Amino acid sequence: MAALTIETASIEAVTALRRRARRRRVWRRLAVQVFAVALLVVTLAPLLWMVQMSFHPSTDVLSVSLVRPTVENYKALWTGRFPASFANSLLASSLSTALALLVGVPAAYSLSRWRFRARRKVALWILATRMAPPIAYTIPFFLAYRYLHLFDTVTGLIVIYLTFNVPLVVWTMTTFFDGVSHSLEEAAWTDGCGIWQAFWRITLPLAVPGLAATTILCFILSWNDFFFALILTRTKAMTAPVAIVNFMQYEGWEWGKIAAAGTLVMLPVVLFTFVVRTYFVRGLMAGGVKE
Repeated sequence: MAALTIETASIEAVTALRRRARRRRVWRRLAVQVFAVALLVVTLAPLLWMVQMSFHPSTDVLSVSLVRPTVENYKALWTGRFPASFANSLLASSLSTALALLVGVPAAYSLSRWRFRARRKVALWILATRMAPPIAYTIPFFLAYRYLHLFDTVTGLIVIYLTFNVPLVVWTMTTFFDGVSHSLEEAAWTDGCGIWQAFWRITLPLAVPGLAATTILCFILSWNDFFFALILTRTKAMTAPVAIVNFMQYEGWEWGKIAAAGTLVMLPVVLFTFVVRTYFVRGLMAGGVKE
């Protein structure tokens, strides 16, 4: 009888411990969810405020009260120089990203697979191009662009964007290629594939998540660039971020146009990231963990 009583008490104690552990897990999960929602609200609040401000009439643009939405700010944008600036940003960002991938992906594959003597020195040299602040390159690029007639051209922007996109592609894609097993390529070689055939058919498809993440990062860096576009362009190759500054005049700031232009500048990146979000998340996770 005493043994039965002790066993019953033990079962009740274990059940109570399990209940307390279950409550702790529930409260911990709830706290994490509340923190995530609060962080999301804090992060998105300025963006949502900018979007709603873009639909306010120009006479009541800074009001926080609910007003009848209008698209007059967006109509005013497309009657000026902003469409050309938007097209310049889209063209420069897309072409620079494509060229950076075309140059950087094979270079990253070479650094990942070929163990030559100067491999570390080459990798360090590529990384060193990102160590200096952008202001250090301003005067050399400005003088060179004027001499080569690249000043105020989209081609000049593409070249300058390649200087910081190519190192990014090389370093990030090298990590992803290191995560692909070399035995898969050896099996392809045994079946008759060449080095680059194995790369295109085996290695590159397995590195698609990393390629998507790298593409998004390169596009965002080029799209959001303000410093080089401000220094190396005037009117013909002006980009969208620089065009927004033109709405800040001595007579006053055109807040409605600024909010509308900021919304349009943000939209392509959001849409692009949303389309490839699965690959983007997988790519970031794969790049942060090595086996």
